[in-house]
Amino acid sequence: MNPETVSIAVFARAPEPGAAKTRLIPALGAQGAARLHRQLTLRAVRTAREAGLGPVTLWCAPDSQHRFFRALRQVTRVECRTQPPGDLGARMLHAFRRHCGEGPLLLIGTDCPALAAGDLHAAAQALSEDSDAVFLPAEDGGYVLIGLRRPQPSLFAGIAWGAESVMDETRARLRAAGATWREPRTLWDVDRPADLQRLAALWRDEARQSPLSTIQGGV
Repeated sequence: MNPETVSIAVFARAPEPGAAKTRLIPALGAQGAARLHRQLTLRAVRTAREAGLGPVTLWCAPDSQHRFFRALRQVTRVECRTQPPGDLGARMLHAFRRHCGEGPLLLIGTDCPALAAGDLHAAAQALSEDSDAVFLPAEDGGYVLIGLRRPQPSLFAGIAWGAESVMDETRARLRAAGATWREPRTLWDVDRPADLQRLAALWRDEARQSPLSTIQGGV
């Protein structure tokens, strides 16, 4: 199996003030948190496209008809789908069931600006070498990427999403299922005000003010 056959799904919420990046509102205000979420979403889509693997699909909440998603689709030509009802686990499992009939899938969110195209390639390679799953754990105990060769419902039901125990619980379930998996590296995400200084340093290191420079068109 070639890495090029691996699709990528990006899970994103519309950048509505008061509903996006709510834990950052004390530091940025509702409008500022929404603007940052917009930037992070554009960055995640750009990274997925730059990886040059399989098709990229944006799974949208609350629905794909929000003006931000319509504009992004027009600019990038990325397919947009609406996330179904349910908790995060149910929504992710739905995406895997939709995609895995056509080959392995990598699923990412929008909270990890450190995620690079090379990370996606490494994850795709892990799946191409017969691992059942691949993860990029997050420093806070969750994960920023999950990749599967086929849907595995046991990884998604009854998980306390957002807790520090998510990755540990997932590993326990993988072991119980006799699954093989890899964890190429651990990354960090942007969830709390303390993460903003690290984000600013990342953007300075990249010698640009924001991740918007390569996606234009008024998105």
